[in-house]
Amino acid sequence: MFMENFSEKDLKKLTSKKGLLSILMNKTINLPKTIRYIDYEKELKVLQTELIRQQTCIIDENMRVIVLFEGRDAAGKGGAIRRITERINPRHYRIVALPRPTEVEQTQWYFQRYIQQFPKAGEIVFFDRSWYNRAVVEPVNGFCTVEEYDIFMKQVNDFERMITESGILLVKIYMSISKKEQAKRFEDIRNNPLKQWKMSKVDEKAQELWDSYTDYKNKMFENTEKNGIPFKVIKANRKTDARIEVVEHMLESIPYDKNKEI
Repeated sequence: MFMENFSEKDLKKLTSKKGLLSILMNKTINLPKTIRYIDYEKELKVLQTELIRQQTCIIDENMRVIVLFEGRDAAGKGGAIRRITERINPRHYRIVALPRPTEVEQTQWYFQRYIQQFPKAGEIVFFDRSWYNRAVVEPVNGFCTVEEYDIFMKQVNDFERMITESGILLVKIYMSISKKEQAKRFEDIRNNPLKQWKMSKVDEKAQELWDSYTDYKNKMFENTEKNGIPFKVIKANRKTDARIEVVEHMLESIPYDKNKEI
């Protein structure tokens, strides 16, 4: 009787290799979720083919591209980047996730260590967090002074204008999740030995400092929307939907020949 709720097309998905594997990998059986995941995998494959086509154009035309990811802790920035990069040519992209600045870097212009990571011709650089640390994470956690924050907010739009005027394409993505969803993901990380390394001291305080993060995030959005390059905000409570939207935004934001042979 239960299976009568599904169409013949849905049943074929559930009994496929991917469908059965998805069912077996989950602790609880959720057939509608399994169907959604199979549909997601199919759609993602089509989009990843377009990413290969897009990258081929970037290489052939010596384009330089920066795609930066910001967002709440545990919002899925790394997972979205992996879905973009898992099929494209690894020789022509880099993922940059900088650690805390060294003593030497702390004496330099704030943007300097990021500039050193900028793309060469035919390359895409993905920033998993970026110079916008100073707009949100640093002031919330007391890692910068009020003066340093104010200087950053005054300079960042001009800095990005120089980037784009130099011919680099800049795409800015912000991954947004609810407080409840963040708490749920943190719990999953704490209980999974394979993920526990992801939990930092900053992450541990993210729930407590949620409202402060919100205030600084809104100031960042206001600053970029008025005078700079705005962020594309991705609602990421459902990871699969968010990943599809991220890939679609990248395909829409960076021009390429959709008829190019690959």
